[in-house]
Amino acid sequence: MAKVKIGIVGCGAMGSKIASSILSDFADNAVLSALYDVDAVKAKALAAVLKKKNIVASGIEDLIRKSSLVIEAAHPKYSSLIARKAIQANRDCLIMSVGGLLDAGDVFALANRKKRAIYIPSGAICGIDGLKAHALAMVKKITLTTRKPPAALKSAPYIQQNHIDLDAIKGETVVFEGNVAQAILAFPQNINVAATLALAARDKDKVNVRIVCSPVYTGNTHEIEIESAAGKTFIRCENEPSPDNPKTSYLAVLAAIAALRQIFDMVKIGT
Repeated sequence: MAKVKIGIVGCGAMGSKIASSILSDFADNAVLSALYDVDAVKAKALAAVLKKKNIVASGIEDLIRKSSLVIEAAHPKYSSLIARKAIQANRDCLIMSVGGLLDAGDVFALANRKKRAIYIPSGAICGIDGLKAHALAMVKKITLTTRKPPAALKSAPYIQQNHIDLDAIKGETVVFEGNVAQAILAFPQNINVAATLALAARDKDKVNVRIVCSPVYTGNTHEIEIESAAGKTFIRCENEPSPDNPKTSYLAVLAAIAALRQIFDMVKIGT
């Protein structure tokens, strides 16, 4: 059976970990066929670290041509474009920056027409299988409360636009509360899990997001409350930050690798 050719768009901390895992964990099933980043230096540096020659693509289209599965690990502002281009070229894709797919109904419709798969890992949260079951009984509401240390939020557009001095925060402080669409715009690299919840529930209007910050926090915590006709579910995830990027939970990196394992394994556990 031919190995799956995997191309990765985005060669930062997330893309680098996934690339390493493809070489070490999935060598029997896949090959790393291409890398691309808007910062060409990052792509070339990653290729050098991995000791892989001639895998730096000249652009997204070039990467797609060289791949049968495209992994997006770049930024929400690019994820729907990458997914659309991959599907149009009859490639499957795995999307990490889920926020960019929140209003991409046309991309999902295209995937259905083309019969191509879009894989969305659970990211930094647990319980997506349960939420999908709740959705069958009509979700009444979902509340996501995310707690992060100041370092994880400093570059967020909402923090900069509202001139919030995170260093001045001395105790637990709610820095944002709103719906999922507002949260994604305000914190595009911090709150992709909110979009994952909305897509799993098939109703973004049912998701409310609170972001809390405190200097005493050392990791990222997500608390999810789900209520439907099937009952109530409460989930709490206390995550360690990724060693290479404090904006990202280590669990989110592992979820991407677990999603690849789910693709390749013949025994699939969970929905």
